[in-house]
Amino acid sequence: MTDEPARIGDPDELPLTGAFRVDGSALDLADYEAAGGYQALRAALRDMAPGDVTEAVSDAGLRGRGGAGYATGRKWSFVPMGDDAPPVKYVVCNGDEMEPGSFKDRYLIQGNPHLLIEGMALACYAIGASTGYIFVRDQYDVPHALLARALEEAHVAGYLGEHVLGSRFSLEINLHVSIGRYMCGEASGMLNALQSDRANPRWRPPHMASAGLWSRPTVINNVESLCCVPGIVRLGPERWRALGLTDEGGTRICGVSGRARHTGAWEFPVGTPLREMIEGRAGGMRDGYTLRAVLPGGASTPLIPAGDLDIPMDFDHMKKAGYGLGTATALLVDDSVCPVGLCLNLLRFFAQESCGWCTPCWAGLPWAVGVVNDIEEGRGRPEHLDLLAEQMWFMGEEMCFCDLAPSATKALGTALTIFRDEFESHIADGRCSYRARGSATGAGAAGAAPNGAGPHEGDSPAQPPAPPTPPTPPAPPRRPGGLPGLAPERGR
Repeated sequence: MTDEPARIGDPDELPLTGAFRVDGSALDLADYEAAGGYQALRAALRDMAPGDVTEAVSDAGLRGRGGAGYATGRKWSFVPMGDDAPPVKYVVCNGDEMEPGSFKDRYLIQGNPHLLIEGMALACYAIGASTGYIFVRDQYDVPHALLARALEEAHVAGYLGEHVLGSRFSLEINLHVSIGRYMCGEASGMLNALQSDRANPRWRPPHMASAGLWSRPTVINNVESLCCVPGIVRLGPERWRALGLTDEGGTRICGVSGRARHTGAWEFPVGTPLREMIEGRAGGMRDGYTLRAVLPGGASTPLIPAGDLDIPMDFDHMKKAGYGLGTATALLVDDSVCPVGLCLNLLRFFAQESCGWCTPCWAGLPWAVGVVNDIEEGRGRPEHLDLLAEQMWFMGEEMCFCDLAPSATKALGTALTIFRDEFESHIADGRCSYRARGSATGAGAAGAAPNGAGPHEGDSPAQPPAPPTPPTPPAPPRRPGGLPGLAPERGR
């Protein structure tokens, strides 16, 4: 018998990462059980009805950790239950994690894959599903291998399969490896990909709780959301909620990438301010660099100025302040990073990842890339800034089938406010001053490579230069009061 491994902390205080090994290697089944693993599943099958699990998750106040922040228990409550409910239901775990700068789900899987499996088992039990799918992208070869091993261990131990732990509940969890596209992270697009269809968003209604995967009731949750469930059941919703600093409660994984002294991912109480994360755990900025702004939750969140970092990191406080929490993996923008080049790099990524389903996205994003590229290359004109603002309105939520295009322009929208003088100087000087002095010009320098910086890996390497973008074509004739082709009464 081997000695119990050294752990990061107490699983009762750090329910997501407390059981992690200090050396960073993944927990096997014996390690996880020694830290209290699968006790929540045992308790639920022994003492709780399916509805009790959903109620506990609702009482805990758990909100989705994938970026949208929808109440997890409320989502589960929409699934039909009872004798008249459809006999086939599914739980799908979104492990695609294609958000630039995000790596929290990879961190969780590589540290403790059994935590995700137990969370999925509890979710399946709660909604009456006997089949689950874990959707990961092909680039996540290490998480894929660890999950495959953990699923086999769970089967052998009786945590999966027929009559789980001797109960009437049966469950199979399948691992699906995708080729990897940003659109596969959108819930309905991921279901289409699982069905071997093109990863396009679906028209709603019907909603996935009633007609999802193969038109059966389906719940989709993020990796971290599901990893929270065992802690809620094991500790109880009141105690789990009390771990947080605000009304949302609980803990969550927060990451930092960029030119901080220490980059990585850590478990924090929900509501911890960004400043504490950056100056405390991340050790502040490296010598010679000054923080100017932060993308708080990946590339699809608005920029926060460096002077506004004391906002509690939860969904409600961030929304009230006009920002977004997203995935809570912060990308630091320092004084060596050109804000125009940063926005250009991010827009190129999102334009490339558009599924082509709706015109404001597949046509609007490349057009925005062309305009910002003109500004970066010294061909910008003063009217371009107002044109970009109008174009962002044209790619708003009410114009698109999903959130790709509206989210893709959030960094640009705030950059045009925070760093407007830099956009104007690019236009007035006809060049990028950062290039002239050899500074970084893109998001890669801020630790935001399109596939995300890994935990404890420091800065991501700069991305290879993109091919030259042709000059922006002339805009079509505009009608008074709004964007091209819009009647005056549809203006902003």
